[in-house]
Amino acid sequence: MSGGGEQWVALSALQHLLYCERQAALIHVEQLWREDVNTASGRLLHERVDLPGHDARPGRRVERAVRLGSERLRISGRADLVEYHPDAASPTGWRPFPVEVKRARRKAAEADRVQLCAQALCLEEMHGVEVPEGALYFGAQHRRQAVSFDVTLRTRTEETIARMHALLAQHRVPLVPRAPKCEACSLEPLCLPHVTAGQRRVADYLKQLVEHVG
Repeated sequence: MSGGGEQWVALSALQHLLYCERQAALIHVEQLWREDVNTASGRLLHERVDLPGHDARPGRRVERAVRLGSERLRISGRADLVEYHPDAASPTGWRPFPVEVKRARRKAAEADRVQLCAQALCLEEMHGVEVPEGALYFGAQHRRQAVSFDVTLRTRTEETIARMHALLAQHRVPLVPRAPKCEACSLEPLCLPHVTAGQRRVADYLKQLVEHVG
């Protein structure tokens, strides 16, 4: 989905950006990808819900692999599941409830919440109705975690979208310090953090030197 020749951000890019700015650029600027055991298991889990379709369940209607987009934010992507709950206060009689499927519960879930909130912002624009909450579903534990789309999360989500737009506009892969999370990244062999970390230190030194001379 695109409009006016402007760059749009993929919903999945938000999670990549919050994990690592360099990872986000490698994937969404350089179009690089490498699968490992963790990404493969996550892909297989998503394949179970990624086939478009719908079904009716008691008190709700469920749509799978729902295409989403927001002209205002210039973001687009797909929701794993969107439940439509009956709501007399909604103009359509239904209120969307996005559900994002994850392989396993993680310690830091901010990126998951931001990605889910971005889906809600798309649904609000598409349906003209407020979407106050959604849920993360962790496949390994077969458990749901409710997520409230409060002002703080909405602000954080829009800030992250703006950051991703800026990263795409620069059209370059930034240098970032090496961190413990690099070991768990499937792109580590392509990113070469042990090499680029040194480049980052040199770049910072040269920048400081220029500022000092100026």
